[in-house]
Amino acid sequence: MIADHVRLADAGMVRVLGVLDAAAVRRWAVTCVDALEASREEIDRINVYPVADGDTGTNLLHTMRAALEALVRADAENAVDAGAAVAALARGALAGARGNSGVILSQVLRGLAEEWAGAAAAGGEGIRKALVRADALATAAVADPAPGTILTVLHAAAAAARECDGDDLAAVVVASSKAAADALAETPRQLSALAKAGVVDAGGRGLVVLLDALAEVVTGERVERPIGPHRLPRLAEDLHAEREGGSAEFEYEVMYLLDGSDERRTTKLRAELAALGDCVSVVSDGTPEGAGLWTVHVHCNDVGAAIEAGVEAGRPHRITVVRFADQVEAAPKRFVRDRAVVAIVDGEGIAELFRGEGAVVVTVPPAQPLDTADLLAAISGSRAAHVVLLPNSTHFNVVVDEACAQATQAGQDVVAVPTASAVQGLAALAVHDPARRPGDDVVAMAEAAAATRRGELLIAQREALTWVGRCQPGDVLGMVDGEVVLIEPASAVTSAACRLADRMLAAGGELVTAVLGAGAPDGVAEALAEHLRHTRPEVELAAYPGGQPDAVLLMGVE
Repeated sequence: MIADHVRLADAGMVRVLGVLDAAAVRRWAVTCVDALEASREEIDRINVYPVADGDTGTNLLHTMRAALEALVRADAENAVDAGAAVAALARGALAGARGNSGVILSQVLRGLAEEWAGAAAAGGEGIRKALVRADALATAAVADPAPGTILTVLHAAAAAARECDGDDLAAVVVASSKAAADALAETPRQLSALAKAGVVDAGGRGLVVLLDALAEVVTGERVERPIGPHRLPRLAEDLHAEREGGSAEFEYEVMYLLDGSDERRTTKLRAELAALGDCVSVVSDGTPEGAGLWTVHVHCNDVGAAIEAGVEAGRPHRITVVRFADQVEAAPKRFVRDRAVVAIVDGEGIAELFRGEGAVVVTVPPAQPLDTADLLAAISGSRAAHVVLLPNSTHFNVVVDEACAQATQAGQDVVAVPTASAVQGLAALAVHDPARRPGDDVVAMAEAAAATRRGELLIAQREALTWVGRCQPGDVLGMVDGEVVLIEPASAVTSAACRLADRMLAAGGELVTAVLGAGAPDGVAEALAEHLRHTRPEVELAAYPGGQPDAVLLMGVE
């Protein structure tokens, strides 16, 4: 008689698990280590984002080995159930986490541990809840999540699990691994660094390996997903680059990988490419003769000849042809003005303030991420040769850096002034002077932003321990430069605004700027003005309706 947690598939009598118990968790951990060992070099090779340091596969393998070792020790000490098994994996992964990908893996395992706590076994519903929890934990572990990374792949897996009906373990696991693989294939469309290299995200690939390992343990069938090149259409800007060296005589940079070759043929290839152009490199990965991989690079004009030479020397693949930006003629009248300021905002009232000062505004919809394409469109659409970008938040750093880099490569001079709040952005914009030299103007704006102390009133969403005590959901939190400095009950927004102003003015100041959020109660601005009139008559107050959805009040002191 077959145990309740095991059934046999009709086709081929394949053993399919109905639940994951401690033994199945151990088999999954072992399978993960084996699969990462087999895929490590390939994952390292495609590691180009955020830094091309070629260690994502190694980091994931090291982290998963640490997790397995912790499980083996826990199992040796006492019998464990499924919940205790994944808890041991999570503890081991966190203690042995290496690199950003290792930290995210530890949070994925933590999600399983939290949802399976005390459970002898877990079925489809357990996997569903665990992946959703893992998605939330991993996202929270990254300060500025970017699309096209391991987090994107994990989110797709969790969404697929959430959409599965019933408690069929195999159905949930297979749907999740397939959705993750599909999301992985799309990552080059989301990150230009991946598109330029012609690869998928390395961390996302590692996560697919782990989910495929789980599907193998549950279904008894191995899933083969080769990393191979992904031939996705690249955007025009992905195929333009700044020249880093070589003669301006050659318009194109040709790059490809070459296998099926040897030292004799690659020596000949190097000579042929040198006759076609400059900046030639044909470099081996050091693998023994006949099984090696070469990276080929040349600046030339005859692209076809450079690729044909590679065909004669072996099998070229992952071919990239980039035209140098300094050879591309700018569109007629691309820039119609010398200077522009682009500001990122999250409320219509704030948007009107920045528009009133002449800034180009990018509005971020509530509860949605900032899109790189939208920011690039605003920068390019300003049609200004020199652009100053005001992020007005610390949450957009990755997108801002990416947009600035792409706009600069396309020929615009773009500089982001570090403004962590809209009040700092308004202070920077107030000293903006198009008549100054661009560099001097950026310095003046940055100094004005840095000289503005920033505060805000937020409503606590959950219970938490802060520097000034424990808050409850609904409490009013007063923050200065990102740190909680006061806690007031939900009914005391007005008094909290006055206390926050006092706290910020303790170090001095002549001007208080208050931007009222969508949730600000009536009379806050008037009460704050009356309070300052009695306690700080020398201080000027400027209050504006901002409409921002999160902060009840933004406050700046200059």
